[in-house]
Amino acid sequence: MLELYQWELSHYSEKVRLILDYKGLIYRKIEVTPGIGQVDLFRLTGQRQVPVLKDGSKYITDSTEIAKYLDLEYPERPLIPKDPKQRGLCLLMEEWADESIGKKGRTALFSAISQDQNFRKSLLPTSTPDIFKSLVGGVPRDVLTILGLGVGYSPDVIKSAIADLKQDLEALTLLLADSPYLTGDEPTLADLAVAGLSILLKFPEGAYLDLPASIRGKGVPGLADNPNYEPFFAWRDRLYAQFRKPLIDVSPMGSAPTSIQID
Repeated sequence: MLELYQWELSHYSEKVRLILDYKGLIYRKIEVTPGIGQVDLFRLTGQRQVPVLKDGSKYITDSTEIAKYLDLEYPERPLIPKDPKQRGLCLLMEEWADESIGKKGRTALFSAISQDQNFRKSLLPTSTPDIFKSLVGGVPRDVLTILGLGVGYSPDVIKSAIADLKQDLEALTLLLADSPYLTGDEPTLADLAVAGLSILLKFPEGAYLDLPASIRGKGVPGLADNPNYEPFFAWRDRLYAQFRKPLIDVSPMGSAPTSIQID
């Protein structure tokens, strides 16, 4: 069975989960605990970041490389078009999504959780003990601001990221106004990348993530609640309803993440 080393809230992991579901592949999620779990992952793969896909004795790192690997080894429901123009557009949009929505989405979400302690607590997995949720929710905003500066999330960086994301969402909304998918009449890797990476901007309405039900449909203020971008998020949620397997519909082995295991 395929195994996905992941973080439940990682949007790059979600991109791969959506791809796996789109292809109808059975897989087991293995949650990598930040810190010690990343050390274990490095011992296995030489890679500390998730997602990492294990297929037999092979370990494939990076969400784009995982997508390409799955398209080669499991060609049913291809991700990348054969038509040269569509193929080029698909690969270009997938890379853009990784670099723009992927990276700036983390910045925007950090800003949102810094300002709202209830939102911050809601992002913890449903299995998180209440005492830990209280500790996380009680972290002062000033402390989070200092922590953000330490990882490059200055007020100017946050403002720029949100402005760029507004332009991205406007562009995507326009592209989808008269087309069912981003590169044509069939879904491609571009659609799955954009949809999966956008979860940090606004979480899907369905039960796709191990997060409290109260967080569904919520997201970054100014993006998730902006009526101008509602057509994009409605498209994203329709794509999820069509291809993403809700947690309640996944087999017990494939639904809840297990802790990392060393072979």
